[in-house]
Amino acid sequence: MQPVKAITLKLCAVVLFIVMSSLIKATSDAVPAGEAVFFRSLLAIPVTLIWLVMLGELSTGLRVRSVWGHVRRGVTGTLAVALSFVGLGLLPLPEVTALNYSSSLLVVIFAALFLGERVGIFRISAVLVGLIGVIIILAPKLSIFGGAPVQRTEVIGAVVVLAGATCAAFAQITIRKLVQTEHPAAIAFYFSVTATALSLLSAPFGWVWPAGWPLVQLILAGVFGGMAQIFLTLSYRYADASIVAPFDYASMVFALGIGYFIFDEVPTAAMLIGAALIAAAGIAIILREHHLGLKRGRARALRTPQG
Repeated sequence: MQPVKAITLKLCAVVLFIVMSSLIKATSDAVPAGEAVFFRSLLAIPVTLIWLVMLGELSTGLRVRSVWGHVRRGVTGTLAVALSFVGLGLLPLPEVTALNYSSSLLVVIFAALFLGERVGIFRISAVLVGLIGVIIILAPKLSIFGGAPVQRTEVIGAVVVLAGATCAAFAQITIRKLVQTEHPAAIAFYFSVTATALSLLSAPFGWVWPAGWPLVQLILAGVFGGMAQIFLTLSYRYADASIVAPFDYASMVFALGIGYFIFDEVPTAAMLIGAALIAAAGIAIILREHHLGLKRGRARALRTPQG
């Protein structure tokens, strides 16, 4: 094991994913979410292919054994990405990041419901703590909690991001099955292909022809997203998931910095407290699964913040 190398690769992936999200957010006023998904997915394809050629694994890396598994992962993952991108245009970057963390909590629930996995009191308690964190973030947006009036878009944004996190959790459940038979590169590659194809369905609904800086931002988002996926996959080759996975939550630090300095977004106390509870619950689940001997490395290596 090479934990320092693994953590470095993971942090590179985290930074690239946050930068990608920031670029998508910057274009959200001018470019529809479906079009952003198209660029994000299409430009990740050549990055993945170049990586496989460099490894000499092009023929084996794209082999498919479970076609319908890839279809399910592609559909749920594309919905997760699209909804997350919509949310980026409606909510502050740190808030979207925090709410996306909830997908890790939902995975525990879905694993029990759909995979028959036994979930003990420890992980159930961690999920409940994380869900309390979600409620704390949402509370100021809901009038029933007596908070100050907020724009309707913020409520819609929160609902959309949570729906995306739910789709991401379903995608992760599918990935847990796929990694038993499929090469990680094949899962990443065919997800990008599926997402590119599905995003074209939104073309009649307001797509624009980007030019200048927005076009550059979309291209960079796609390339950075593809590179981040490679770094993420590599990080789990050099250390156990219990060492690497907790660094997912370092994304909040970068999201707070970019949100404050680039988008003039000042985090609220409710967001910080809620995010801390969700992150603590997620890390507790990771460490508990390691203690129980549950192998999650290959599945986590394909888990992106958006799905």
